[in-house]
Amino acid sequence: MRAAAAEIEHTLDTLLPAEDGAEARLYAAMRHAALGGGKRMRGFLVLEGAAQFGVSRTSALRVAAAIEMLHAYSLVHDDLPAMDNDDMRRGKPTVHKAFDEATAILAGDALQAHAFAVLAHEDTHSYPAVRAELCLRLALAAGARGMCGGQMLDMLAENGAEPPTEAAIGRLQLLKTGKLIEFSAEAGAVLGKAPGPQRHALCAYGRELGAAFQIADDILDATASAAETGKRTGKDAAAGKATLVGLLGLERARVQAERLAAQARAHLDSFGARADLLRMLADYTIARRS
Repeated sequence: MRAAAAEIEHTLDTLLPAEDGAEARLYAAMRHAALGGGKRMRGFLVLEGAAQFGVSRTSALRVAAAIEMLHAYSLVHDDLPAMDNDDMRRGKPTVHKAFDEATAILAGDALQAHAFAVLAHEDTHSYPAVRAELCLRLALAAGARGMCGGQMLDMLAENGAEPPTEAAIGRLQLLKTGKLIEFSAEAGAVLGKAPGPQRHALCAYGRELGAAFQIADDILDATASAAETGKRTGKDAAAGKATLVGLLGLERARVQAERLAAQARAHLDSFGARADLLRMLADYTIARRS
């Protein structure tokens, strides 16, 4: 993952060059958000999924960078005072703290737009239909029936009169976190024009992995220090957020995460040994401390 993260970082640095003109402050904020931190798990998923089908590393890296840009946009907006109101992200000041709120909003908007520009560019894939499908799938994963919709459900649950059910929390987390991870797992198959069963298997793997990842993230928020995670912890309980940790308790949540990771691994059986890194990622997701 460290080696892949370095490749993705280099690609992001190339695709988000520093500017000297009137837009320099905006580009600086975009680079602050996208560069210099993060596990690049979503990008890693793209690279490993693409490797199953012999996809060009250059193509896979461009898609990985695009997903990391879109993910960075979501973090910039999540950190704003009107949302989660966080001061630290990836061990450094959030964009609205390093710059200002208006610049942070614009930086997030620009990162989202640039992600789709990268996907649509002919350098990403020679087939226009593949580029169009990548754009469509990412738009669906990020929009009102994906990440943004999940964020809305999260905000509504904070202010709800009744505690949410396990099913409601599962749907919230599927949309807020899971859809983008699911797309990241599927993107390599889209690039490789993979047959339906293999593509479905990677989608299912990404769906289970995303659910396990979110539970692990909630466990970290409840148990890890800010120094370990690079961001403020303990905020979910303080804000009354709907999490499986809050509903089930730490131990039952851990068991649930382990079950989901095992299910994710099982979806990779048809890929054989070449998917071993994806299997290891499922284990890492629930064992990590950052």
